[in-house]
Amino acid sequence: MKIIWTLLCCVVLAATFTACKSSAPEPAEGEAAAEGDAPAEAEAAEAAGAVEKAPAQEAAPAAIPAPPDVAAPPENAKSSESGLAWTVLQPGTGDKHPSEWDIVTVNYTGWTTDGRMFDSSTKRGKPAEFPLNRVIKGWTEGVQLMVPGEKRRFWIPGNLAYGEVKEGDPHAAFGPPRGTLVFDVELISFKEAPKPPDAPKDVAAIPKNAKKTKSGLGSRVLKKGTGKDHPTATSVVTVHYSGWTTDGKMFDSSIVRGTPATFGLNQVIPGWTEGLQLMVVGEKRRLWIPEDLAYAGRPGRPQGMLVFDVELLEIKQ
Repeated sequence: MKIIWTLLCCVVLAATFTACKSSAPEPAEGEAAAEGDAPAEAEAAEAAGAVEKAPAQEAAPAAIPAPPDVAAPPENAKSSESGLAWTVLQPGTGDKHPSEWDIVTVNYTGWTTDGRMFDSSTKRGKPAEFPLNRVIKGWTEGVQLMVPGEKRRFWIPGNLAYGEVKEGDPHAAFGPPRGTLVFDVELISFKEAPKPPDAPKDVAAIPKNAKKTKSGLGSRVLKKGTGKDHPTATSVVTVHYSGWTTDGKMFDSSIVRGTPATFGLNQVIPGWTEGLQLMVVGEKRRLWIPEDLAYAGRPGRPQGMLVFDVELLEIKQ
């Protein structure tokens, strides 16, 4: 049985949708690794576009011994302002670094600071592939420092991983490990993602030329569709989309991943369920989704009103 650790934090849309596809478990996923590709997923997908994102683990493999410095970074380790620490175990052969939107292929092993191995693509014998912005913050930051062929050891504090250890935490015995985590990561290769779309000029607030529903959802048609039928609240649809917070920060995009998202409209945030039913195939629309129709302040999800550009490609049923 596969256990997917979200080393990153974002299926924002993962939160929003289901997020990214990975041939192997995704390490360091924020809340899980997101991705399947259902944007704005309310609960089920919550991975298609916005959640922060660790590797997925299969039946517990025999442990790889922990490094001798697993308990704390050694004196020769370097660190960043965020608290991430690392040492280079093997120089790389490339000269380019991945960006947060790129899809990386890595081998890795992760331990807690008491030397317990909790996940390893190396032990499974299959590298992991995932978008770098769909994993825990420590991975998103650290792997961008690397070049292909390089191997590093990272000490990732809890606030950049799955959270700090807290007394009486009812979830501590389940899910990803808390506290500082140590990873040996080898960057095998990466695929450059398409350039992210620019944030809309009207991203900060619902403009006067947008229509508003009783629920508070705002929308404006960017391109008219060619279809006649509208999806229902339970339809399965295929879309391309990008999502931003009102300060113009993009948190998810199927366009950047290069793959449309397919999901049930009853599996995404309420603003998507409502907004997509206004559309026809071929239509592109901008949605301003108030917080109560988005993630309602849930931790690990984008906060406040969210703005999405959505193109409805197909209504499957």
